[in-house]
Amino acid sequence: MSSFVNDVVANFKDVVLNKYVKFEGRADRAEFWQYALVLFLIGLVFSILGSIFAKVPVIVLILNIINLLISLALLLPGLGVSVRRLNDVGKSWPWIFINLIPIIGSIWFIILLVKPSVPAKE
Repeated sequence: MSSFVNDVVANFKDVVLNKYVKFEGRADRAEFWQYALVLFLIGLVFSILGSIFAKVPVIVLILNIINLLISLALLLPGLGVSVRRLNDVGKSWPWIFINLIPIIGSIWFIILLVKPSVPAKE
């Protein structure tokens, strides 16, 4: 495995296992986007498998249940890393609710997430 893949896997494990419900502190861009990359790849795998087995309803049901369980298990780590990323760009946790505004809110949230880190206040 390449160094990048090792870093992504190690970061994902760290976010899920060690920072499961950690909402204080900061998350740099790499930590957030590597976590998001793994979530995207998990979703992609389930989409591909769902397409392959679309004619077999039992398998599709099983895949949907597994996907739901994984999504629920990764909900709190995802919220945690998002809040820490917002802290890193100088925004407080309530900014996460901007996602509730259709389309524009999601775009604004992504813009916040790609911004460079703001130096920590001492």
